[in-house]
Amino acid sequence: MTPFLYFVVVVIGYLLGSIPFGLFIGRLVAKKDVRQVGSGKIGMTNVLRTAGKKAAALSLILDILKGSTAVAIAALIFRNDKEMVGLFTPMETAKVLAALAALAGHVWPVFLKFKGGRGVATFFGGLAALYWPAAVIGGACVLGIGLRTKYMSLGSIIGAVIAFILIMTLDILQINFLGPYPPFEYVVFSMIGAVFIYVMHRDNILRLFAGTERRIGEKSKTSAPTRELEK
Repeated sequence: MTPFLYFVVVVIGYLLGSIPFGLFIGRLVAKKDVRQVGSGKIGMTNVLRTAGKKAAALSLILDILKGSTAVAIAALIFRNDKEMVGLFTPMETAKVLAALAALAGHVWPVFLKFKGGRGVATFFGGLAALYWPAAVIGGACVLGIGLRTKYMSLGSIIGAVIAFILIMTLDILQINFLGPYPPFEYVVFSMIGAVFIYVMHRDNILRLFAGTERRIGEKSKTSAPTRELEK
């Protein structure tokens, strides 16, 4: 029965992650398709370029909720499976699988022919439901570095890495920081998430080194539909 329930939480998480809130908000607020401007992605940064700060904030919150809601549903389904089975706990494993599925859904949404966003907000949403101190510290780095440098891509990569390092350190040293130390499943999630976010920003990294990366607040430009969407 447990493998089937794992499948259920993965499907639910993926479908939640696939909801393209950024696309909906861009169309409602600015009457524009966010995929046709800037990076061609559906996340908060491109919504900011397309529809403004309030729309971007709403997009950010909803994308965060996709990850945290997926984790909450998994915790509810596995609420009676808290005992260790080998090295893992079924409930914690299910929560991590749900969070990863939501992340995958945001990046490869079934509703948009598997072309979505970069997954930063959804990753931190899942992390917030798993271990909120790391999400708060990592998220603060994302916003702080992003707003300071005007490069949200740089803040996203550094914030995700810092969240992973924090969780790994607390787990290895078994340090209780604002609550029980995180289990090993959370280390796995934060590591996969950090690597994933780095990979999803590889084009941004190349532009950062080339000095051509778009800054926050930079006026958006309509992109060539086919070329930009295939990136």
